[in-house]
Amino acid sequence: TTGASSDSDSSPTVESVEDNPDGGCHIYRNGYYASSIAVVEGILEVNIIQMTSIQMTESQAENSLVDFVVTCQGSLPTDVCTVVSDPTCQVSKSVVCDPIVVTDECLLTIRRAFEEPGTYCINITLGDDTSQALASALISVNGGEST
Repeated sequence: TTGASSDSDSSPTVESVEDNPDGGCHIYRNGYYASSIAVVEGILEVNIIQMTSIQMTESQAENSLVDFVVTCQGSLPTDVCTVVSDPTCQVSKSVVCDPIVVTDECLLTIRRAFEEPGTYCINITLGDDTSQALASALISVNGGEST
């Protein structure tokens, strides 16, 4: 239980009671506590503002490359993770995480490879020590071209 202290100190008093199952004894503890809360802004929002297919020569055509241009609001991220899943966003096909350095404005380009044509669900997560934010999109990759 918590109650006000009877002396002139206005700090809350904490009294705890513990049951002893063997003898029915009680232990009483009295004391004061203090805590602090740090409020951080965190990463508030992530947006995928552009998806661009990278044109490659026929000798490089084993993987389709797509650039994702991403912006965010709030604090600056220190890492990015990209999860590529099936079109229902249920079955993960690959996860790639990288540290990033964003110094001024949260605007970055993330390049990812796709092994075969198809429709994919993309989840891009930006994170720092205290927060994470996610943006999702469906992308259709057609042998080097994306829409």
